[in-house]
Amino acid sequence: MRTIDLTPLYRTIVGFDRMAHLIETGARLDSATGWPPYNIEQTGEDAYRIELAVAGFGPDDLSIELKEGLLTVTGKKVASEEGRSFLHRGIAERGFERRFQLADHVRVTGANLEHGMLSLLLVREVPEALKPRKIAINVGSASASANDAPLIEGEAKSGKSDKAA
Repeated sequence: MRTIDLTPLYRTIVGFDRMAHLIETGARLDSATGWPPYNIEQTGEDAYRIELAVAGFGPDDLSIELKEGLLTVTGKKVASEEGRSFLHRGIAERGFERRFQLADHVRVTGANLEHGMLSLLLVREVPEALKPRKIAINVGSASASANDAPLIEGEAKSGKSDKAA
């Protein structure tokens, strides 16, 4: 396995050390196991779906947990081999744990198990305060006081939005 040295990025980019750590962690998690296979699909501008092939697993065999932005899907199958004699065993029914690091403001809205496919529905909901806003440009002297601070379009000098007024 090749390792990537991200040290030059740490010297030139400020505030992205968390992202570099996530890249390193993601590379380790994906190379550790390739099972079960999965798809990640964008179903809308801010909507996503993760599909995992979990044939043979039922709802009671699966566990989905979201903790601090890490989505973990775990499958544990209780093997009942009593009275069964296999000539060939190609279906492993082995347990698994698959992790997905979710971006900020992404939440899981639902999970569905149908025909051996586990679908996890995700949506990104950026808070209004974090959405891009246009900043008004004042014309005048170069030295601005606190009272002459640029206004965000749609806000009055009191700091309240026109929508709230």
